[in-house]
Amino acid sequence: MTLDPNDVEAKKDALIAAARRCFETGLQTNAGGNLSVRLSAAEAVVIKPSGVGFAEVARDNLQVAWLDGRIEPSALKPSKDLDFHLAIYRARDDVNAVVHCHSPWATGWACAGLEIPCCTVQTIEKIGRMPLIPLSPNGGPQTEAEIGPVFADPSVRAAVLANHGTIGVGPTLTKALHLAEIIEETAQVAFVRDGLMAARGMAGADLPRFGTAADARAAG
Repeated sequence: MTLDPNDVEAKKDALIAAARRCFETGLQTNAGGNLSVRLSAAEAVVIKPSGVGFAEVARDNLQVAWLDGRIEPSALKPSKDLDFHLAIYRARDDVNAVVHCHSPWATGWACAGLEIPCCTVQTIEKIGRMPLIPLSPNGGPQTEAEIGPVFADPSVRAAVLANHGTIGVGPTLTKALHLAEIIEETAQVAFVRDGLMAARGMAGADLPRFGTAADARAAG
């Protein structure tokens, strides 16, 4: 199978726009994190390489990797996250984009070893639950061995990586990016909620059961 240059360039441009939005909104600084998007005309993805910041991505530094692990010729080092991105794509035909960020509020929860609660109706509707994926058995970053099985569940759209960051996936790059933003927003809201409850001696607060009014009505 050959690559369609128009497809590649279009996906690169979409990835550049998404990466810069992540940087401008504070979801990712420096050269950490990663994002990728599936090509429409080939079993391959466009992905940010290692050592390139979200603010610096460009057509000439993004890489193309095939789902079998082959990488198109590039002078740059492949991302350390490449294997788990590919594992998600291979397991999920419904996933066409992966956004992995080290966003500060969500990563704070991750470093505390806490699953971010879905405490807003939007989070219930859009995500449902964000599993906390522990570090690898040797105490290192999560790999495809830890991440792949979680995302093999088609109901999982987002996850938090202990001591690491977050992952949002979606049928489009925009939807995956929106999930990354919702994760970070929810982490901040939950932190504020917990602080307010602690200051007032509250033991707990109600959580929404449904994300939309239509779902609530349908449940009776």
